[in-house]
Amino acid sequence: MSEQDQPGTGTATLSIGALSARTGLPVKTIRYYSDLDLLPVAGRTSAGYRRYDEAAAARLALIRTLRELGLGLAPIRRVLDRQAALADVAAAHADALEQQIRILRLHRSVLRALAVREPDLTEVERMNDIARASAAERHRIQEEFLDHVFGGLRVDPQFEQLMRRARPDLPDDPTPEQLDAWIELADLLVDTDFRARIRRMAEQHAADAEMVAGRRDSRSSPEVAERVAALAGAALDAGVDPASAAAAPVVAELVGVFAAHDDRTDTPEYREWIRTSIGGGADARAERYWQLLAVINGWPAVPTRVPAWEWFAAALAAHTG
Repeated sequence: MSEQDQPGTGTATLSIGALSARTGLPVKTIRYYSDLDLLPVAGRTSAGYRRYDEAAAARLALIRTLRELGLGLAPIRRVLDRQAALADVAAAHADALEQQIRILRLHRSVLRALAVREPDLTEVERMNDIARASAAERHRIQEEFLDHVFGGLRVDPQFEQLMRRARPDLPDDPTPEQLDAWIELADLLVDTDFRARIRRMAEQHAADAEMVAGRRDSRSSPEVAERVAALAGAALDAGVDPASAAAAPVVAELVGVFAAHDDRTDTPEYREWIRTSIGGGADARAERYWQLLAVINGWPAVPTRVPAWEWFAAALAAHTG
């Protein structure tokens, strides 16, 4: 029989097989817990078989639950022996799990990044280091990039300050999307072609410094950028050919927006200056830089506006002269 009275007590006890059937734990596991004194034996049969009471069954259920939650046997023993409060042990284990989850997220983000390329060993190590970078290391990576972009140039201070203030501040508990964005951004910051492209943009700003000296610079104006996105974007969505006569009024209105901001007059020379100065707005990778920063820092999403800027640049070229 699986149950019988404990001799001299009248209390029903369970065989190890019955306890296994009730809890779903293997007999071998129950015996192991008993051997460690985690699960006390209520007594033994005349043949030496172990018997367990209801208190042991309840204790075993708790052990099983805590093991399923990932707790080790040492902290479980402290809880069972009342040497530690379950709440304290659970809190400590939850903190440990949080750290493990962060590490797993890092691993997943690195593997995702590596899955879209054919990396060599050096690149694998670099990507792993990037994912694990501290806040100071992340800022250093960006500062090195910006020093390369602006080094030796006299650019609009407002433009440079805007770039330097926008740091990648990854939270302590980043989402998978934020981790993915950081890895992509760090990869972008060391990309030779991207660095050269942004450097050329900075050189263009520096070359035009004399022209805009003492004036507001429309190229650094969020309001001007919003108007380009709205008006050129609407024309693009409507299927207006940038070289067509229908595009001319849109160009005139947008040039007027630039001119009003810069205190300039709409002339062919000014239109050409605008066209050669708006490369950043029409550069998909430059836009991606800001989109990634927005994801990392939890800012509002940066919409895709490159097609609108490309339309405006083409329309300017067609309607200048």
